[in-house]
Amino acid sequence: MKLKLILPVVALMLSATTLTVHAAKNDQLKEKFAAMTEEQKQARVEEINERVTEIKEMDKSELTSEDRQELRSELKDLKKEAKAANGVYLSVGAIIIIILLLILIL
Repeated sequence: MKLKLILPVVALMLSATTLTVHAAKNDQLKEKFAAMTEEQKQARVEEINERVTEIKEMDKSELTSEDRQELRSELKDLKKEAKAANGVYLSVGAIIIIILLLILIL
């Protein structure tokens, strides 16, 4: 009976801690790129693109499953880093809302 109550609570606690860890990593990436100049950001993005191209051109048939897993995790990290480097984009809907608000205010 107690096990039925304890198991969901433990699962909830573990999932909450992993969410905070991922958020902290994203904040660190954003801070890292905020400190860079525009040329440094572009250079880093080019390095990321070159590495991704290298990985795509690799012959993966001879790799072990652990090596493939490492490549996948590296690609995920590179993707997150590239997203953090590109900054903030506004959608068309957001731009329309901003324009309407400016018209109403002025």
